[in-house]
Amino acid sequence: MEILTIVLILAAVIGLSNIIQHFIPFVPVPLIQIALGMILAIIPMGIQVYLEPELFFLLFIAPLLFNDGKNASRTALWRLRTPILLLALGLVFATVFVIGHLIHWLIPSIPLSAAFALAAILSPTDVVAVGAIASRVHIPHNIMHVLEGEGLMNDASGLVAFKFALAATLTGFFSLSEAALSFLEIALGGFFGGALIAYLIIRSRLWLRRLGMEDVTIHMLIHLLTPFVIFAAIEHFHLSGILAVVAGGIVHAIERDHDESPCLQLRVVSKSTWTVLLYILNGLVFVLLGLEIPSVFRDVLSNPRIDSLQIFIYALIITLGIFALRFVWVYVSWWFGWKFFKKDLMQPSLKNTMITTLSGVRGAVTLAGAFSIPFALADGTPFPERSVILFIAAAVILITLVIASIFLPIICRSKEAKESTPEDLEKNALIQCHEGAICALQEAMNDSNREVALKIIASYNRSLNNIKSESNIEDVVNLKKEEIQVRLLALQAESACLEQLIAAHKVTEEIAKKAQDHLHKLEIAIKHPLYYRVLILVTILKQALYYLKRKLIPLTSEQQKAQEAENRKFIRVKLAMALAAVDTLKENETPENRHITYLVIDKYNKLIMRYKLAKNLNSPDELSQQERELQELAFQSERDVVQHLYEQGEIPFNVVQKVRQNINTREAYFFE
Repeated sequence: MEILTIVLILAAVIGLSNIIQHFIPFVPVPLIQIALGMILAIIPMGIQVYLEPELFFLLFIAPLLFNDGKNASRTALWRLRTPILLLALGLVFATVFVIGHLIHWLIPSIPLSAAFALAAILSPTDVVAVGAIASRVHIPHNIMHVLEGEGLMNDASGLVAFKFALAATLTGFFSLSEAALSFLEIALGGFFGGALIAYLIIRSRLWLRRLGMEDVTIHMLIHLLTPFVIFAAIEHFHLSGILAVVAGGIVHAIERDHDESPCLQLRVVSKSTWTVLLYILNGLVFVLLGLEIPSVFRDVLSNPRIDSLQIFIYALIITLGIFALRFVWVYVSWWFGWKFFKKDLMQPSLKNTMITTLSGVRGAVTLAGAFSIPFALADGTPFPERSVILFIAAAVILITLVIASIFLPIICRSKEAKESTPEDLEKNALIQCHEGAICALQEAMNDSNREVALKIIASYNRSLNNIKSESNIEDVVNLKKEEIQVRLLALQAESACLEQLIAAHKVTEEIAKKAQDHLHKLEIAIKHPLYYRVLILVTILKQALYYLKRKLIPLTSEQQKAQEAENRKFIRVKLAMALAAVDTLKENETPENRHITYLVIDKYNKLIMRYKLAKNLNSPDELSQQERELQELAFQSERDVVQHLYEQGEIPFNVVQKVRQNINTREAYFFE
């Protein structure tokens, strides 16, 4: 029961992290998940998950790298094989040598072999964290392919280097020639072994199909178990399980491209299942990482003989050293590669070099490897400075993530984005919102709702053409301000008309309150868009509860007649208020606001026609219901586009507020 509770809490934390990231998209999900994991560890809830390295690699790293290998562009990996190998192999061993000496020089109590082990485990980049950060910044495609290829391969090279450095620390013996031969054996054996096992699994699935076993469940189960089987089998022979699952993913990608079988359902189920699985695994990796960090820090902070501030400064220096070495390595190798193989590489630039450098964030593999360091040497003495090594590993992970999160968006920001004014961004966002709504309507259109869908699409196209035809951005902003003033004037006229009806005792108290609520919501939609969304959610909840109540306790025929009569009275009141608003707008029309006034009057005239048609409320109109559902879909599609633009960093929050206000205003008047 305790394990089940922990699993449910971790799953809830993963969901919470994505909700938080929805509101602060400039903070990558891994950082949020690490922070939530640290909070869970600090809160005295008794949540403790031991991070056993071998189990961690099997359960998390194996399926994640298998999926990355399956989805990686093989053409790009082969075309960019030279820079990928220079980073995944050359830079890893350079990091072990240079950063290892730096660590030993900063902290002499850490032996050189142990310093090499720490440098080795700090050398692999985290492809999951890179992908999360890259999702909101515009990294050039070639650089992204190089980073993906590096992330697929440097885990293996870093862990092999770590293994030999650790063995040298434990036994005091090290042979360079033996290490080199062993590395080739482990790497090549793991890669080709993984490819062979993947091929055999694919052949077994084809054999089952020939026997007539097209059951999607069986084939999906085999597919899910594949990375675990490959990793466990290859690791059993002391080869690289990481390279094995990458090779297995590539073989499955080749099989997918050449598969001509008609089993479309399996592909759909496979894609959906892997999406959910990867979502959970990615989240768990960083939440578990956050759970472990407080205990690592606590060991150092509670040790009186260790100066925690000094150790943190050392960790910062080591991180900067890793970035500096990566920058020099990338720029020099890139320059030489471009000098002699110009056809294969882009011309080197400081900007692209900085992007590649800062994208080298460290992650869960680093901490998992650090935790695999034993507590004692071969002679039984404690492993030198084990708690300090764990502290430095955890600190480097956090520092690299924070630095990349802050500086990558700044460096990747295009010149056009810097020069764009808020008005330009707002206009472009509105255009993309309208186009997104039109696409959603086209996808939802069928034979039964075609007429209504085409009507709404035509309305969006007219609005889209009006937005695109506006050449002067300042005029657009001024027109929006004037429109808000005109709409507020119309609401004041409606409010005055309602007060006159109340004074003349022509409306009941209930209808008056209902009409005042409508006016209040319309005013909030114009002035306070975020609060308006809360009101809409509350209204939807009330409607759902009312609908449930009516299902459980249906109205009698007398109650239905009384409700219909009450609704007709309310519509008559709204009709009178709308007519009063039109009269007021006409009276206050000037040559300057004529265009906006006519626009608002046109919307009121449409409302008036709908009020007049709705006087007979005996049965719902099917076309009106279809129009409502399709328009709800369109408005939600617009909001999805706005949120996507915000999460991608293409528009700031003040522009988001303005665009949402525009959507809310149109939605409020449509659903009135």
